[in-house]
Amino acid sequence: MAQNSFSPVLARGGMGGIVRWFIQIVIYDICITGIQDILGVSRMVALFIFLGIMILISIGGYMLRKKMSGQADSDI
Repeated sequence: MAQNSFSPVLARGGMGGIVRWFIQIVIYDICITGIQDILGVSRMVALFIFLGIMILISIGGYMLRKKMSGQADSDI
């Protein structure tokens, strides 16, 4: 029997992975609670607004990356 078979989370990411996960959850919770308080909407609506903002940021990053990589290829 492997030594780390009792805890697959600790075997893969160690304590750093757990701490990182908790920090992400706290940051997301603060953002969602802030949206909820500022706009006066339910937590579910605030969650969808937060996810929409994250999707827009990721699409913007993807488009910027595609634009920059095209320019980098043409400079070579």
